Amino acid sequence: MSTPSDILARIDKLELEARQVVEGYLSGRHKSPRHGFAVEFAQHREYTPGDDIKHLDWKVFGRTERYHLKQYEQETNLVAWLVVDASESMSFASGARSKYDIACILAGAIAHLVLQQSDSIGMVSYADRIQQFLRPSARSGSHYRELLKLLATGPTTSVSTTGAVLNELAGRTGRRGIAFLISDLLDDVPEILDGIRHLKYQKHEVVVIHVLDAAELDFPFRHPTLFKGLEQLSELSTDPLSVRDSYLAELNAHLGAIEEGCRVLQSDYLRVRTDDDLGTVLSNYFQKRAGR
Repeated sequence: MSTPSDILARIDKLELEARQVVEGYLSGRHKSPRHGFAVEFAQHREYTPGDDIKHLDWKVFGRTERYHLKQYEQETNLVAWLVVDASESMSFASGARSKYDIACILAGAIAHLVLQQSDSIGMVSYADRIQQFLRPSARSGSHYRELLKLLATGPTTSVSTTGAVLNELAGRTGRRGIAFLISDLLDDVPEILDGIRHLKYQKHEVVVIHVLDAAELDFPFRHPTLFKGLEQLSELSTDPLSVRDSYLAELNAHLGAIEEGCRVLQSDYLRVRTDDDLGTVLSNYFQKRAGR
């Protein structure tokens, strides 16, 4: 069981690692992760001399033969939610960092960036149910430390029920915003997609950050191995070479179903390996967003 000093050390370590990722992100000269998220169409109004004609709506003109401008509403306070999987499978690590470590570092980095631009960040961690729930705030000091403290208490020894948690969250988040789902998604795909669909129905944008261990993706095992089950799965002793092809086929089918489901739901999908450079991962993602 973790002591208060252990938790404090984990918070300090997480904050340091998250800031290092932010520095890596900023080194790519991407000033804000917000670009492309917060500008929303509001209404039309009639054109008056002196207005910027680049906002003219030519489709409306074609129907009415009158000039109308598109007006946009720039939300001054973006609300972002971090939805972090803290189930037992996230504790798996073939290297120095577990999937949960990576999820926490990414969550900490995104929170830092959001708070840096005076926007609000909330956080949910979950396994078989919502474990921690932190309401959004734009306080960059105490709120950020509280968020890291909650992350530092995981992961749990429970199974994940991502779809059910997303459905519950959709009814609790209030005003629309952006939900960053950070998980290994080793769960029922239709239920996951149903949860994402519910958040989308509530007008939230959903960004899926799919964290997987390098060994899960590459399956580098060559010698007889005892695989320890997580989330109530039993142990399995087997020759990895005899199951490698079928394992990779099943995995790729699972990954493909999630990625295709996100595409259909118009939700961003980002796959992250535990051996990736996380600053580069964030930089590339937000650069892609900004280029749309």
